[in-house]
Amino acid sequence: MRDDLAEPGDSFDQPVPAGNVRCDACPVLCVIRPGKTGACDRYANADGALVRVDPLVIAQRVEAQGGKVVRFLDRAADWTGEVLADPPVFVTGIGAGTTYPDYKPAPFIVSSRHAGIDMVTVVTEGIFSYCGVKVKIDTDRYLGPEQAAVRIDGEQIGHVTTAEYGSQMLALGGVRHLTGGAKREGRVTCAALEQLCNKQAVEVAIDGGSKVIIQSAAAPIVDGEREDRMRVGCGSATIGMFAKQWLGHADEVIVVDDHITGVLTEHQAGRFLSMRPAGIRVRGRKSTPGRYFKVAQPGSGWGGTDITDPLEIIERIEPETAWPGMTLLMVSTTGEQAAWFVLDEQLRPVPGAMPPAITDAVERIAENCEPALCTVLFMGGAGGSLRAGVTDNPVQLTRSVKAALTRVTCGGAPTYVWPGGGITLMVDVARMPDHSFGSVPTPALVAPIEFSLTREHYRQLGGHLGSIVALEEVLRRSDRKAFDWPLENPWPLDPCQG
Repeated sequence: MRDDLAEPGDSFDQPVPAGNVRCDACPVLCVIRPGKTGACDRYANADGALVRVDPLVIAQRVEAQGGKVVRFLDRAADWTGEVLADPPVFVTGIGAGTTYPDYKPAPFIVSSRHAGIDMVTVVTEGIFSYCGVKVKIDTDRYLGPEQAAVRIDGEQIGHVTTAEYGSQMLALGGVRHLTGGAKREGRVTCAALEQLCNKQAVEVAIDGGSKVIIQSAAAPIVDGEREDRMRVGCGSATIGMFAKQWLGHADEVIVVDDHITGVLTEHQAGRFLSMRPAGIRVRGRKSTPGRYFKVAQPGSGWGGTDITDPLEIIERIEPETAWPGMTLLMVSTTGEQAAWFVLDEQLRPVPGAMPPAITDAVERIAENCEPALCTVLFMGGAGGSLRAGVTDNPVQLTRSVKAALTRVTCGGAPTYVWPGGGITLMVDVARMPDHSFGSVPTPALVAPIEFSLTREHYRQLGGHLGSIVALEEVLRRSDRKAFDWPLENPWPLDPCQG
C-alpha cells in the first residue's frame, strides 16, 4: 500500500520518525512508514530498511539440447558458482533500482566474460523527465491536421507531426508537457506515456480530427474502426507496381490517393506500355504526367480522401479521346475500395461487374499491403547525473557511446542513439520485456538502461571499479526473475556495430 509522500524539496536534514525510512531514488524524497511503499510503488520500508519491491529481471538465451528447450537459470541448482564463460544471461535494468541523483555508482555494475573478453555492464533504472514517445500509425485515414493537439481527458499530451509514407505520426510527451504545464497535464501525460511504453492501449483525441486507440504492435482503431492494411504505396507507386497486370484488362486505371493520385495512361508506366490515351482528366494539381496532388480533401474515404464516390474526382472526359465501351477501374491504395465502370454512348461511366482478371489485380494490391500497426518508440535523453553513475567523468561515456565502444540497451533491447551532443536514444518498446517502465510523481518516466563495454575500456573511462560485482554474485540473488531472450534482438554483449 502506498504511503503518504513527502513534499518535493524536503531536506535530508529534517528528522525521520523512528521506524520510517526516507527514499532518495527520486526528488520526491518519500518518507515511508513500515510495511508501506513510496509514491512510485517501487520502493518499500521492510523492517526499517529501504528495499526495491520488484525483482531484478535477467534475460536468458534459450538453448536446444536433444530436442528440448534448456534454460540456464532453470538449471541453477546444478551450477556450483564457478566463473561462467560466455554466460547465456544478461542483467537488465528492470528492477535494478535508481540512484538519483547519481553522485553514487549505479545500482549494479556487473562483470562477466564474453567471447574471451572481460566485460562490464552498468545497470540502472533512469528517471527521465526529458522523454516522450514517437508513434507511427499505419493508416491512410485523416487523423487530424499537422500540429493539432493530441489530448487525453482534455489535457494536451502532444501533437500531430509530419505524415510519412503510408503512416500518420504523433509526437507525445516531452518535458514541456510533463513539467512545463499544469500539474494535471503532467500527470495525465506521464500516465499515458507509461501505459504506451508498457504496451497497453491508450485512446487519444486529436483536435479537429479523430479519436484513435493506440497500442504498440497492435492495429490502430480510428473512430471505432480497426485498420487492417497499410497502403501499398501512393497512387503513383501503385501504378508503377501493377501497370503490367492491368494491361489488356482495363483501358484506364485511376488510383485514388490523398497524396498522389495516379492515372495509368498518362503515367510514365502507361506510356512505357504504349497504352492508348483515355482522355479522363481528374481534378487537382498536376505534378508530372499521370500524377495529381489534392484531388480531394483529406478524410476517411477512398485513399485517405473525403470522397465516398470515386467519380467525384473526375473533372471531364474528353470526347475526342475517350470512346464508348472504354473500361475504367478506380481503386484505392489498399484495394479496400474498388469500382469498375464502362463508358456508355454518351461517355458516361456506368457501373459494371468487375471481370475476374481485374478482381485478381485488386486482390494483388491487398496482398501487397502490410498489416496496419502502431509502433511506439520511447525517446529519452540519458544525460544529466545518470552518466555519473557510470563514471566520474560523464563526457567520456558520451564519447564512448558515439564511438560505438559502449553499447546502450534498454531492458536488453537495441537502441538507436542520435548523432550530435548527449546520449539521446530511441527504442522500440515492442522489443523490450513486458512492464519495463515505471514512473515517479515528479512526474517522470522510469526506464531501464544498460551500458556494456570492455572492462579495460571501463577503466579508461574512469569507471567505478570498486563497485563492480561478478555476474555470479548477482545470480545468487533470490529476488530475480528471468525471461527468454527474443531471437530478433541481438545479444547485448555481442560486439557493437558502428
